[in-house]
Amino acid sequence: MAEQDQGQWFVIQCLSGQEFKVCERLLRRRKQEDVEALVFDAQVPTEKVSEVRRGKKTTMNRKRFPGYILVRAQLYDADGQLNTKTWYYIRETQGVIGFTGNPEQPVPQSQQEVETILMPVQRGEATPKPKIDFTIGETVTIKDGAFENFEGSVESVDSERGKLKLSVTIFGRSTPVEVEYWQVERG
Repeated sequence: MAEQDQGQWFVIQCLSGQEFKVCERLLRRRKQEDVEALVFDAQVPTEKVSEVRRGKKTTMNRKRFPGYILVRAQLYDADGQLNTKTWYYIRETQGVIGFTGNPEQPVPQSQQEVETILMPVQRGEATPKPKIDFTIGETVTIKDGAFENFEGSVESVDSERGKLKLSVTIFGRSTPVEVEYWQVERG
């Protein structure tokens, strides 16, 4: 059986801001504690987002679920009994709060759930997703383009394309205008 097919994925709650350190600790200590055959992988679900800061477009990795990591481990043996060695190894790792759900009998995640959670990590996230935190009805000022310095009301948000549809008053008439998210600022 290939190592990537072994074990099951479990969601672990850890200290917020410590996700990467906890993953590193879990994987680094495996050999010392003789659990290499029981703990296989640990990952922080992330996604790439782009945003404009001080007029420059930056791309960064953002944790999709702050305070949580995924661990692939052999937590149950063949007859369905909890493997206490693995359970204690994970629980006693510095920064780990516990398993989600029932902490005494952790429930493994289905393969579909894991794929959904890790999807941006697995496919490499070639195009960063724009960070859009505008809401419909919010008033914004256009800071770049043909309608610079005009104010408008957000009518729709297209997060996939990174665009906003605004209603701007031009010559006394409400006109729909489509702009990229970085071309506006809160009014």
